[in-house]
Amino acid sequence: MKTIPLYSNPSDLVRNDAPEHIPTLDIYTPFGKSFNDTAVVILPGGGYGVLSDHESEGFAGVFQLWGFKAFVCNYRLGPNGYRHPVMLHDAARAVRLVRARASEWEINPDKIVLVGASAGGHLAATLLTNWDNGQPNHPDPVERVSSRPNLGVLCYPVITMGEATNGWTRDNLLGQNPSPQLIAALSTEGHVTANTPPCFVWHTHADPVVPVANPLLFVNALHRAGVPFEFHVYQDGQHGLGMLDGVPWVDDCMRWLKNRLPTNASR
Repeated sequence: MKTIPLYSNPSDLVRNDAPEHIPTLDIYTPFGKSFNDTAVVILPGGGYGVLSDHESEGFAGVFQLWGFKAFVCNYRLGPNGYRHPVMLHDAARAVRLVRARASEWEINPDKIVLVGASAGGHLAATLLTNWDNGQPNHPDPVERVSSRPNLGVLCYPVITMGEATNGWTRDNLLGQNPSPQLIAALSTEGHVTANTPPCFVWHTHADPVVPVANPLLFVNALHRAGVPFEFHVYQDGQHGLGMLDGVPWVDDCMRWLKNRLPTNASR
């Protein structure tokens, strides 16, 4: 695994130069060749307060085994003094950076999968519904390319900042007592359009931390907009299951990805 800064001059963007303030990208090379022209950009969960190891390195390791090039975005966090839109900027930058360096990393720039879990799922959903085509005249060439993921994978995601949200997540992202306008702006179910990328979404009915109402809001919005999706609600399982052996979503997601990503070699 190799770690690089997300930005060329990160000290211009952060409160201080302590490591926890510097947004970075962890790069994992694939084991095998099946999907090694496909990038998986991973946004770990942690309520915008921490970055979960098992949803960062743990996810990346499984995608490595499947033959993907995996990238973990270590975005900035609420307890360090950052609020929206900082986290969205970091996630968008991760996708732009992978796309801008696609030739160097031997990636198809049209095969970038965005994966987010829990609060990382909210961040992924925010980018899936708020991507842009880049700024063609920006002095930084990375900022000239699109931040649009080609596919999205949302794992037990926070979706809304409204009634069904996780309060700690909302406080870390928006601060105390956010305005109704800010709550609406970050409730991703209200921003799905026909241009939102296809998504694989899953949750458990038993999740005690993030109510299953969250993904229901999102997939209903995808359906109304005519966006292709696959949605699974598994009856049992606590929040934060990750990619543990035996968790059924892992095989379901892999099948979904295989059907949408031509492989370089048979598995």
